[in-house]
Amino acid sequence: MKTLLFFLTCGTLLMAACNNNQPAKSSNAAGQSSATSNSADAGKATDLTFEEKVHNFGDITQGEKVEYSFKFKNTGTRDLIIEDAISSCGCTVPEWPKQPIKPGESGFMKVIFDSHGKSGYTEKEISIKTNREGGYQVGPKIQCNIITK
Repeated sequence: MKTLLFFLTCGTLLMAACNNNQPAKSSNAAGQSSATSNSADAGKATDLTFEEKVHNFGDITQGEKVEYSFKFKNTGTRDLIIEDAISSCGCTVPEWPKQPIKPGESGFMKVIFDSHGKSGYTEKEISIKTNREGGYQVGPKIQCNIITK
């Protein structure tokens, strides 16, 4: 029974990661995008806002490991706790602060991408689970063009 539940959970996460029918993200005047996708979420007690939602590494060589740190801010009214962050591929590993982020404070989510065995244009998105209601939310993404040796 546990095995069945495991496979159902993995399948659901995979389907969610592959879903490209995401609603448009709202942006503020400074060009910042919120990780939330509708105005009903504006009253949430915790909210995670990234300064930059996409980072493009440009051309990289196959086998190269690259990393980027996305700056985020807790725009909610209570402590933000990042419980989990995942990618649709094991080649992309997110690292995040384990301690609570106070309202108004910032932190960094580092994303490490290993291009070993990959080629061509690649785009990887991070899904983030916080202490906010609603499960996983769409986070930042990385892009690159992998040049074969």
